[in-house]
Amino acid sequence: MAVLTPGALRNRIASGDLDPVYLLVGDDEREKDALAAALVETIDEGLRVFNCDRFHGGDVGLDEVLAAARTVPVMVPRRIVIAVRAERMLQPAREGDASRRALDAFENYLATPSPETTLVLLASGLDERRRIAKQLRALAAVVRCGAPEEPAGVRRWIRERLDEGGRRADDTAVRLLSELAGRDMVRLRNALDRLLLFVNVGDTISAADVRETMGPAAPPATDDWAVARAIEQGMTDRALRELGSALDAGAVPHMVLGQLAWVARTKLAAARTAPAIEAVFRTDRALKQSGGEPRVLLERLVVDLCDTATVVKRRRA
Repeated sequence: MAVLTPGALRNRIASGDLDPVYLLVGDDEREKDALAAALVETIDEGLRVFNCDRFHGGDVGLDEVLAAARTVPVMVPRRIVIAVRAERMLQPAREGDASRRALDAFENYLATPSPETTLVLLASGLDERRRIAKQLRALAAVVRCGAPEEPAGVRRWIRERLDEGGRRADDTAVRLLSELAGRDMVRLRNALDRLLLFVNVGDTISAADVRETMGPAAPPATDDWAVARAIEQGMTDRALRELGSALDAGAVPHMVLGQLAWVARTKLAAARTAPAIEAVFRTDRALKQSGGEPRVLLERLVVDLCDTATVVKRRRA
């Protein structure tokens, strides 16, 4: 089937012309999450509890995903089934009879998918040599979510993200950002988040803003997202240690804040997102107004976010 851009998928969502199976693949986790959320929003909010399922690879297997995909929708024409980290289901670390049977059943489903379900697979990448990857390329609508290959495409991507947020940047700033961030989608997204937090709404982002938020050119740390992962796991002590290591290594406070903002928006349960984002904005205001030592402000925010993540984990248990 066709390979789509994220914009093309959004157009299909707007028209209501949905394919039965989508594979969202690439390193732009934010884009994949946003597209999955847009697909969920095609279901009436009051009926989503009956018609939307979300699974995580590593927690469940393909059998459960297929059972949900074959379930008849309730009072709506279509249901949405989402599998996050689908590569863990499709390419299990240990293959046995059970996993092979599940893959066979999944291939059969791809050949004749339910007309009343849209199955959405989110994967960072698949081994293209495997049979299941070839089957998905042939039978699913594949959406590539990542940075463009060419520099001009990266600059265009930055412009599009700025336009979506109603923000402006001069040409020099866009070019410098694309050069410093390159095609690393995590770094590019993070850099743009920092800029949007750092520059007041209504002001034009300049090259000086890019230099101040990204800091001096230097090799990236061995693990730029250690703080974020520790927060997701609710591990306060570890998150604080990783934060201290990042700041001691020269991380720019607004760069760290951008990562924490991403965690607050995308990695917490919906009921906890609002207070987490409010904590981020309080910290942002304090940083801009010199309302305290940056390290202390960020440490307080990390503790708040870890407490939120712990509550979420406890409720899921």
